[in-house]
Amino acid sequence: MLKRVLCTAALLTIAATGPASAQALKVDKKLKNYQTVGGVSGNLNSIGSDTLNNLLTMWAEGFRKKYPNVNVQIEGKGSSTAPPALVAGTAQLGPMSREMKSSEIDAFKKKYGYEPTKVAVAIDTIAIFVNKDNPVKSLSLEQVDAIFSKNRKRGYPKDITTWGQLGVTGKMASQPISLYGRNSASGTYGFFKEHALDKGDYKDIVKEQPGSASVVQGITKDKNGMGYSGIGYRTSGVKILALSEKEGGPAFEATYENALSNKYPLSRFLYIYIAKDPKKPLPKLTEEFLKFALSKEGQEIVVKDGFLPLTAEMAAKGISELR
Repeated sequence: MLKRVLCTAALLTIAATGPASAQALKVDKKLKNYQTVGGVSGNLNSIGSDTLNNLLTMWAEGFRKKYPNVNVQIEGKGSSTAPPALVAGTAQLGPMSREMKSSEIDAFKKKYGYEPTKVAVAIDTIAIFVNKDNPVKSLSLEQVDAIFSKNRKRGYPKDITTWGQLGVTGKMASQPISLYGRNSASGTYGFFKEHALDKGDYKDIVKEQPGSASVVQGITKDKNGMGYSGIGYRTSGVKILALSEKEGGPAFEATYENALSNKYPLSRFLYIYIAKDPKKPLPKLTEEFLKFALSKEGQEIVVKDGFLPLTAEMAAKGISELR
């Protein structure tokens, strides 16, 4: 979930951001433009989140236009691959769609003697996708839990397996819900398990996909499909369902405004973790790449990729972490 201490202040910027849909979003006017500096060159390696893969690629393209002597290598195989890559020193950037676990922080601290630095670089909403022709419009988290988890820790009285149980009529009512999700290396998998399923276990029938794009592609082709991934991977072939925290409560769309206000129950930050020695300045290449990501231009790329931009206050906090 988004930290409320940030969200409260962020609400003040909504009026300046335009309509609360990703396509119409404009970044905070108070975000600072990126200023190029001298002496930036070399190789930058990023290993981690698949959710952030496209965004990192787009940032890298924009960054290389400013610094032609920079080479950025990006490997997105899941958030769980970021901490060991940082520990091994095989990557300077560890993108993650969830926060590091205490065990991952401990392993990092054992190697370096200090904790990793966490920088929020974008906002995401975990979307529940169905095929574009699906009549369902909204779900409660209790229903989501009963659909995806074998434990039903949120207390829904029955296991949900068919579309008729969600109010669908006609031939589709008796059809089983075909479930798509991420694999266990994914931060999205972990976030959804913790926040949607209340740490319950996934059903064995969930078709685990290697990437977010694969989840959406599967649902596009499967009229009975339902799955979850970051909102940045939506396409015209799928529909996003509104979600309510409780059964019978108000359902909220996965919009920018609802993410900032925490009304949408599955909102989160996307992070890049780095190894920053508190006694030494951050290497210039790493520092400038992150400054670019947190700049007005970098956050415009966030919107272009379908995610939600940081406010100027959030970006300033991220830049302060680099010092």
